[in-house]
Amino acid sequence: MTALSIRTDDPIFALHEGGKLAVAATSPIETPEDLSKAYTPGVAEVSRAIAADPTLARRYTWVSHTVAVVTDGTAVLGLGDIGPAAAMPVMEGKAVLFKQFGGVDAVPICLDTTDPDEIVATVARLAPSFGGINLEDISAPRCFDIERRLDERLDIPVFHDDQHGTAVVVLAALRNAVRLLGRDLASQRIVISGAGAAGVAVSRMLAAAGATDQVVCDSRGVLHASRGGLTPVKADLAQHTNPRGVTGTIADALRGADVLIGVSGGHIDEAAVAGMAADPIVFALANPTPEVHPDVAHRYAAIVATGRSDFPNQINNVLAFPGIFRGALDASASRITEPMKLAAAEAIAAVAADDLRADRIVPSALDPRVAPAVATAVAAAAG
Repeated sequence: MTALSIRTDDPIFALHEGGKLAVAATSPIETPEDLSKAYTPGVAEVSRAIAADPTLARRYTWVSHTVAVVTDGTAVLGLGDIGPAAAMPVMEGKAVLFKQFGGVDAVPICLDTTDPDEIVATVARLAPSFGGINLEDISAPRCFDIERRLDERLDIPVFHDDQHGTAVVVLAALRNAVRLLGRDLASQRIVISGAGAAGVAVSRMLAAAGATDQVVCDSRGVLHASRGGLTPVKADLAQHTNPRGVTGTIADALRGADVLIGVSGGHIDEAAVAGMAADPIVFALANPTPEVHPDVAHRYAAIVATGRSDFPNQINNVLAFPGIFRGALDASASRITEPMKLAAAEAIAAVAADDLRADRIVPSALDPRVAPAVATAVAAAAG
């Protein structure tokens, strides 16, 4: 990669200098008595108690409010495979969002391996230090296997945000979009552009919420049961979507469609969007370059959303993951289940419902009501 010239007066680099995180003590040590309680000899009493009853770790250590943010740097934002060192600023930023919006302490962990076996083994060995694991920016299809294996192996929540965080916020936005237009989710013809981590999770979550007509496309076109050369994940997706047996390109899939959800990073021609049903819904979520530019989408669509903060209706994972983990930790949940994710989506949608408009189908990422509402809903669903 070509070396970049860095301006020392650049405010972005100035903000990141020294990193965005620090460790803060919650028990100040100012006297000999403080020292004897926080460390030796007093701490030995707590350690003996936890050795006798490991569940006490949740009460007497930080695990009840701390998650690990784990990546291998293979699918970072729109940058792709940039490696663990370059991924650290993003993971630090994720940790800041956890604390700011959910009151959850988070530790960024960037692994210098892309081998799924090594990632699973390493995270499993680190797990006793945390109350949850947030997998981040791990490329598909490895991310599916890594999450599944960790979820089966550990007794704490494991959540791949690129999959499930995206899916939760997409569902929240789509629920409000169809509500605003007087439509029903089950009746919508939905096309998903992208069959990676986000596309697979979005499709599965929409199905769980009642969507019955979904067509998923990858870079080669429509996924359908008779198409050869599919990965196991895509083959499974093809078996559970595309009830009308659509084949061909994304333009074929979009003909007469009511909803387009772009999570691919590719480009979709204006002519394909023009072929959709009247007043469609277009979520072009690739960042920083949407699959369809909002100005183009607005020529045809009744509601448009992107993943960017400089356009209305930003579909942003920060609406989901801080509250989801806060709720799961509060409930001492060992898993983040489908009902918990559906509850999170409903909570996000409900926050925006008091002022629902075509340019406001989800709350602002900075809305302080979101994370508490999501946490409450998730904890209740976990119970």
